[in-house]
Amino acid sequence: MATVNMCKTLLKGRILNLNVNVLEGEVRRRCVRVNKNVLFSSKPPPGGRERKVSWKFAMGSVGLGIAAGAGYAYYNIPSPQKTILNEGWNSKRLIIDKLPEFTPARKVTTPVDHTGLDLVLYQYPTCPFCCKVRAFLDYYGFSYSVIEVNPVLRQQMKWSEYKKVPILLAKVENGYQQMNDSSVIISALTTYLNDQHQNLTDILNFYPPVSFSEPDGKVKTEVMNRYFLMFQESLPPGRTNESLGEERKWRKWADDVLVHTLSPNVYRTLGESLQSFKWFSQVGEWERLFSSWECYLIVYVGALAMWIIGKRLKKRHNLKDDVRISLYDECNHWVRQLNKKGSRFMGGDSPNLADLAVYGVLSSIRGCAAFEDLLRNTKIGSWYGRMQEVVENHSGAYSYNLLYRGQAI
Repeated sequence: MATVNMCKTLLKGRILNLNVNVLEGEVRRRCVRVNKNVLFSSKPPPGGRERKVSWKFAMGSVGLGIAAGAGYAYYNIPSPQKTILNEGWNSKRLIIDKLPEFTPARKVTTPVDHTGLDLVLYQYPTCPFCCKVRAFLDYYGFSYSVIEVNPVLRQQMKWSEYKKVPILLAKVENGYQQMNDSSVIISALTTYLNDQHQNLTDILNFYPPVSFSEPDGKVKTEVMNRYFLMFQESLPPGRTNESLGEERKWRKWADDVLVHTLSPNVYRTLGESLQSFKWFSQVGEWERLFSSWECYLIVYVGALAMWIIGKRLKKRHNLKDDVRISLYDECNHWVRQLNKKGSRFMGGDSPNLADLAVYGVLSSIRGCAAFEDLLRNTKIGSWYGRMQEVVENHSGAYSYNLLYRGQAI
């Protein structure tokens, strides 16, 4: 009975690294010791043969228990992530012959656009990642068309294997180049602005997707270098490796930390969730673009669904019981870093991609109660106001043309 109990202990605890001498001593003490004379006598006591048989049986049982425990533990240890290189991937795979037949909700045309690019943005109007791309496009003065995607039915995305927004299509020689992932879009277009001798299709080859299996067996695809800018021979004027590294760090923070504080705040209560969706409907012009029943479905079903999802996101991202505090804390963290730099923007006298990323993420909740509370309870308003001014005035286009093209607009 003692042997059985001990084997159960080994199996239950998955004890794989026990010293054999310790095991042997434990088995001797529990299983075969009758008295001191039996254990240490050089002569076998009466019935010694039976005890010898019992001893062998006990050791065999323990060995079997160790083997079973080792096997159980081995097959229950989570498998390490396995990288799956997408061999043969080429950005030309993402070129489509013609534009999907959807009427743009609006066209943004700026007189300062000298890129020659014909761009179409598929988006939700208040998606943080879509707002991030729009902030970048507006700051640098790109002209582009907007396709509003129905966030429930998503008919406007049926043509694409990639089902997330934003998606940006750019006119190229053989059709339209599809660009996925907000950070990849921004990095690729910034690389293009720095060196327009390269075409977008070639630039996108610098951002290959890499798939890997997670411990639960699911396959996930990431662009590992999405925050990197690609330069041919030398860095652009005024940029250093240190400044580029800091910019990447804060862009990643906007995606991995700041953005996760938004949904639990915007959808904190059922009332706030409904108010937010009514605002989304207004800013996205859903009543003009979608049928009445679609609008009703998006607003009321969407508000209920996101209120429920917001609770799960709060737990998943370890936000505080009062989720407003988590939002304030992250924004105050950003403001402290700005104050430490002593500059108007994280990029210095003008915004960099980190400024545009944080501004874009926060602009997605403008018009919601959470945004008004944020302005009242933190000091981020001054920086946000400066960012809003330079983005709406396309200030990046002026600085870009002076710096890289040597001409004023």
